[in-house]
Amino acid sequence: MRTEPSLLGLHRFNEADSGAVEEALLACCGSHRWALRLTAHRPYPDIESLLAAASEASYDLRPADLAEALADESWMPQPLLGMRAPGSQAARTALRAAHAAYEARFGYVFVVCLDGVVPEEMLDAVLTSIRTRLANDPDEERLVSAEELRRIALSRLEHLVAVKS
Repeated sequence: MRTEPSLLGLHRFNEADSGAVEEALLACCGSHRWALRLTAHRPYPDIESLLAAASEASYDLRPADLAEALADESWMPQPLLGMRAPGSQAARTALRAAHAAYEARFGYVFVVCLDGVVPEEMLDAVLTSIRTRLANDPDEERLVSAEELRRIALSRLEHLVAVKS
């Protein structure tokens, strides 16, 4: 009987040193509380259980935990979200301005999960999302950002436990 490759990744995740797992989880979501909670509840019987636990931990983030995770996103070594996507120089300029306006309004970097968005549509998707969300009040935007961060963390976590062939 063959073992599903992703389960091998989950097995390594379950068996790894707690410090190493916590560090790996912090790359998925920058909240220490989130990472510690997932590390402490190992072993997970399957990937679905791990993702469900991660989702639940995301919903339980306190405002300080969310602020920590959002601050961590601003330190990610990547250009502004959407800047590498195909598009015109005018669109890139508009995107830079929208990112700056968002950070000025809300005090943290813009986050959005782009799973399923094709590269050709990414720049427009990010720009449209920022412009739409700039109209949110701060409390509403914190909720939207928390949901986007949860979706991003789950996607990163899936990749973390996947085995590369």
